[in-house]
Parts: sequence; C-alpha cells; structure tokens
Amino acid sequence: MSDEEPSVPVFCEDCGTTTRIPLDEVGQAIDRHNAQLHDGEDVAEVDPDIADQLADIVADDLGLLDGE
Repeated sequence: MSDEEPSVPVFCEDCGTTTRIPLDEVGQAIDRHNAQLHDGEDVAEVDPDIADQLADIVADDLGLLDGE
C-alpha cells in the first residue's frame, strides 16, 4: 500500500493541459491557475469524468442513492 497522497486530474481546456494535483490542494490550485491565466474565469476544473465519479461515491456514502 502506498503512503502517497491521492491526486486528482485537473484539466484546462484553454491551455490544453491536464495535471495531477494532490487532493487537499485541488481547490487552491484551480483558483490560482484561473486567477493567473484566465482573469479569474472558471476555465480549469477537475476532470469532468472524475468529478462525476467522485460525486457518485459521495452520494452513495451519504445514502442519497438509497431510494433509487
């Protein structure tokens, strides 16, 4: 088992880049990137496929999908 902190892929369509950011730094890294390179516009984001998977996991953990 790895002691390495989990990372999340962050994608910026305008820059054409994807990078992996440690989970606890994702929000700050995205905000910083967008502020420095895109005048604060929300361009960089967590990879949409990963964001959907994370949302499903969280919803399941919170019991929000129990009624389906």
